[in-house]
Amino acid sequence: MTAAPLLQVTGLTVQLSGRPVLQDLSFSITAGQQLAVIGASGSGKTSLIKALAGQCFSRGEIIFQNDRRPRMAVIAQQHQFKNLSNLNSFYYQQRFNSNDAEDAPTVTEVLSEITNDESLLAETLALLQISHIADTRLIQLSNGEHKRFQLAQAVLQNAEWLLLDSPYTGLDIAARALLNELLDTLAARGVHYILVTADADIPASVTHVAVLAQGKLGNMISRAAYVDQPAVIKYNDAVSDRFIASCKTIPPAYTYPDFSVAIRMVNTSVVYHNRTILSHINWEVKKGECWSVSGHNGSGKSTLLSLVNGDNPQAFANEIYLFDHRKGSGESIWDIKQKIGYVSPELHHYFDSAATAFEVVASGLFDTIGLFRQLSQQQRSIVEQWIAVLDLHTISQQYFRQLSNGQQRLVLLARALVKNPPMLILDEPCQGLDSETTARFIALVNTICVEMQKTLVYVSHYSEEIPTCVTRCLQLEQGRVAA
Repeated sequence: MTAAPLLQVTGLTVQLSGRPVLQDLSFSITAGQQLAVIGASGSGKTSLIKALAGQCFSRGEIIFQNDRRPRMAVIAQQHQFKNLSNLNSFYYQQRFNSNDAEDAPTVTEVLSEITNDESLLAETLALLQISHIADTRLIQLSNGEHKRFQLAQAVLQNAEWLLLDSPYTGLDIAARALLNELLDTLAARGVHYILVTADADIPASVTHVAVLAQGKLGNMISRAAYVDQPAVIKYNDAVSDRFIASCKTIPPAYTYPDFSVAIRMVNTSVVYHNRTILSHINWEVKKGECWSVSGHNGSGKSTLLSLVNGDNPQAFANEIYLFDHRKGSGESIWDIKQKIGYVSPELHHYFDSAATAFEVVASGLFDTIGLFRQLSQQQRSIVEQWIAVLDLHTISQQYFRQLSNGQQRLVLLARALVKNPPMLILDEPCQGLDSETTARFIALVNTICVEMQKTLVYVSHYSEEIPTCVTRCLQLEQGRVAA
């Protein structure tokens, strides 16, 4: 006799703003099965997780065993939380402003709302290797630390099901291995999970894989069968001569004075409430050099970049030179930002989701989180040309919030490029992108930096995502430059 499925999904359909995202999905999961869902950017993976969690309107049937909704935890791509005033009205630079960050709760304060068992709480923090951030405020966590914090919440809630939406994004190598071990442990305890992920990150406890394409789910096949047929994409083949020629014909939005050194830090340190984030950093990036910045989660990478991009007020307490000028010697934050094209998880998280893709790209001309002024005809022409070059014209009038995570990242890359700035700072720009979109993204960045002689600072936890133009590396280890 065949056992009843733990989860039966029949005819699941989701529409967003009248556009079909998931179309008539049907599948079932039985005891012992763990499902990984793979798919291209925009295929509907996040919508599937939200529908299963009851976080969006859907049609069709989602039936759990015994018609009882189990204890369920959702690990979202972008973690939302409230401040001590019970609001979620944080702002982009708040993480780096010590006094304003005080309005965010600490890791321990939030987890203590789930359990008052101090020994269990300590055990869970140790299990996820985040005991050292127990008293850190949520807004000051790194992207990877946020992921492990969410997992700690799920463990303490004693969830029967986990719905994980790209949980590996932002995790370093050690943290990804830790996540695999945790999922394997939870699966052995009888917890079931559905995991949306890239094909490079499929833990051993996954038993089946299904591909989601254009809103339709393919057959569930065994993990072994799927792993035996990986697709390999060579990014060097992804850029055409037409793209290179088109990029070179787009005029810069501003006139940029020449410089010799883009970044120079002298004994730079950042401390928050006796917690040292960066310690005595000495670093020089010359014009035209392409650097990677590496380090484990919480090593200080994002804080380092915030000093350069004008988002961290502690830059003025340090000896930092940008484009041959010492910071604080007369140039405004906007003068500095004008020379930099920037992409980061924080920028993505806090961007104005009510803007259209066109408006997001155009906002890069003014370095604002949204478009708040009229464009001149010349500025509109520049925006339209970058949208055309990056093949974003079909989505240019859609709202940012309606786009898939991958589409949003490409729009933010266009925003970074629209000024044609002399330096690009790309902090984990491929987070959440499928392998094909990642390959294209890397190829675009590599071509732009080589052909247009850009200075580049690039952060990624995946060595295969670093463009070949990168020839220098700064490695951080607990806030210090590694020997």
